[in-house]
Parts: sequence; structure tokens; C-alpha cells
Amino acid sequence: MNLLIMGLPGAGKGTQAAKIVEKFGLVHISTGDMFRAAMANKTEMGVLAKSFIDKGELVPDEVTNGIVKERLAQADIAEKGFLLDGYPRTIEQAHALDETLNNLNLTLDGVINIDVNPDSLVERLSGRIINRKTGETFHKVFNPPVGDYNEDDFYQREDDKPETVKRRLDVNIAQGAPILSHYRQSGLVYDIQGNQDIDAVFADIADVVAKLK
Repeated sequence: MNLLIMGLPGAGKGTQAAKIVEKFGLVHISTGDMFRAAMANKTEMGVLAKSFIDKGELVPDEVTNGIVKERLAQADIAEKGFLLDGYPRTIEQAHALDETLNNLNLTLDGVINIDVNPDSLVERLSGRIINRKTGETFHKVFNPPVGDYNEDDFYQREDDKPETVKRRLDVNIAQGAPILSHYRQSGLVYDIQGNQDIDAVFADIADVVAKLK
């Protein structure tokens, strides 16, 4: 069973990925973990990636694609299957993944897309506030401060402000649309309603995965 999980920032992708891995025994492959492991193990692509990172430069697609290929070629993938998280991020990477899977005789069984209305994500992601004195983090809606307090006692980081969050979501939507379209053409996408509680979302995902097994 080989799966890809997609979703906008704040959609709960990380939470659901952990649940999928625990229940179905798949190998969780996230971009960050792959890069760290490749660099620590000093693989060919890991050394190359480090040379860009050390200079403060973006790692080119061909290096990222190479690191993914190195990871997917390892024995545990063939034994257990994988859940790919955070890759591909562009349509070019999606095409590269197709080629990698084909070369390794692996098949992508499904794309789990956690679908959440972007407007609700703006509220979810831009509600974080921080106490100026204590550094404690709260959320205006989901975890408001208790007791008497003054709004001036709190501040918002620039990247938590609604306009910044909306821009970030817009970029993610634009990047994700062609990738989802690509996989829809192959009938691989399963849309999961993400505006439910965590357990309900996972129940829907589990139903899909059970049918794919």
C-alpha cells in the first residue's frame, strides 16, 4: 500500500498522517525527515543537498527528486509500503515521482486529499496570539486566555496575521491545484472532508484505505 497525503497548511495533515502510519503500518516519508537522514548518512544526494543548504540556497528539484528516489529504493518500502508527506510540491516533482515509482516498480495506490475551506483555515491559522510577558501561546477561538486580560498584553507574529496567512494559502492552492488535477486524471484522489473533528476525519480516511488494501 503506497499513499500520498495532501492538504493545505492547517488542514490537519500531520495529525492524520501520524494516525495512518500507526494504524496501517506504513513507512512515513516526510520531506524534512528525508533530507535530514540523507545528510546524516552522507548519501550522494544528501551531500549535494547540504552543499546548497550551507550556502543558504534553495535545494534544486533534481536533488530533492534524487533524495526521494534514494529513500523509496530502501528495503523497508518494498516490505511495508509508504505514506509520502510534503512531496511532490510542484507538478514537475509529481512527474519526477511518476518516473521514480515506475523505475522502482512501485505503484501509487491513492492520494488522500484533506479538503478544508480556505476561509476557515485563515481563522484557524491567524488566531494565534502570544502573551508579551510570559511568551505563552493562545488561540483567539480555540484556546483563549482565561480571566481578566487586556488585548494589549498580547501580540501576533507577522506570519500569523490574516493577510499573511491568506497569501500563504493562496500560494499553496496555486501549487497544489495542478498536482491534484494530475492525480485525478488517474483516478487516484480521494477527497476527505477536513472540517470535522479529528476522529471523524480519520474514520473517513480509514474507510478509503481499507478499500484500497
